[in-house]
Amino acid sequence: MKKRLDEIASYLGGEVVGDGSVEIKGVAGIEEAKPGDLTFIANPKYVKLLNTTSASAVVMGQDVQEAKIPVIRHPNPYYAFSGAIGLFHKPEKRYPERIDPTALLGKGVILGKDVYVGPYVIIKDRVKLSDKVVILGGSFIGGDTVVGESSLIFPHVTIRENVIIGKNVIIHSGTVIGSDGFGYAKDKGVYHKIPQVGRVVLEDDVEVGANVTIDRATLGETRIKKGTKIDNLVQIAHNVKIGENTIVVAQVGISGSTKVGKNVTLAGQVGLVGHIEIGDNVIVGAQSGVSKSLHPGKVYFGYPAREHSKARKIEAVVSLLPQYVEKIRSLEKRIKELEEKIRQKVV
Repeated sequence: MKKRLDEIASYLGGEVVGDGSVEIKGVAGIEEAKPGDLTFIANPKYVKLLNTTSASAVVMGQDVQEAKIPVIRHPNPYYAFSGAIGLFHKPEKRYPERIDPTALLGKGVILGKDVYVGPYVIIKDRVKLSDKVVILGGSFIGGDTVVGESSLIFPHVTIRENVIIGKNVIIHSGTVIGSDGFGYAKDKGVYHKIPQVGRVVLEDDVEVGANVTIDRATLGETRIKKGTKIDNLVQIAHNVKIGENTIVVAQVGISGSTKVGKNVTLAGQVGLVGHIEIGDNVIVGAQSGVSKSLHPGKVYFGYPAREHSKARKIEAVVSLLPQYVEKIRSLEKRIKELEEKIRQKVV
């Protein structure tokens, strides 16, 4: 398939700078692109690659005035390029309406229209799968669970009992939804398991990466609100609440009963203690340790996490510690020498 650059720009809502008649036959990253490909630049540090790319055109921000190759200017080039990918790679309907003969369905299971259940799937009693749900091979759906319309469950996902999955939810392989929360009561030196009888709710348009664990609530619910995206290898403990359109990056750990606001970004390997609140629109930098509640709309970083401006100053001071140590040693030596001179004069 080939399309003129000006046709693509119109589809993306962008503006062409240069020759709009250039024919585009595919999309690629700026370093891998070949003649006939459309590429993109969303980060200014990659602008220098325009001089070496073989791409025939590029999607860039609105500030660009001219370039070596034709440009589609767009206020959000990364988002625009995602639209271009969809233009050249339109997915076909991958799964027909079908229940594989090796799948095991319990009593009282309700199936909507155009549902696909793959090989060796186990669906327990009273589960409801809404229209256009896809459950791929080897997955387990516990009793009294509801899966909303057009949700996609990849192979080898475990969804325990009494879980609510909204519409257009995607859950990747190896993930466990509704595992028991980590709750024990100690009596006479022995830990006794606290029954975890709550549930997990994933609202519409949530995506959960591979090998994620989301624990059921002790009582009540663990809830992930609409539009939130969770990367691979994330642990979300019992009774956690995560607000709308929040991003949780790989290897984040959120302890029990913590509340995370909407439009929050938790970067890679961030750790949150339990029973705190993270305000709306907060950004927490990678590998930060959050030990107390964070105010809305601020950027935090460090261990323990502090406001970014303060954390940067602390990091700058820490990087100078070797120099300070040498200076202190030098001063101690000089003080010792002065004290010795004073002592000799007194004597």
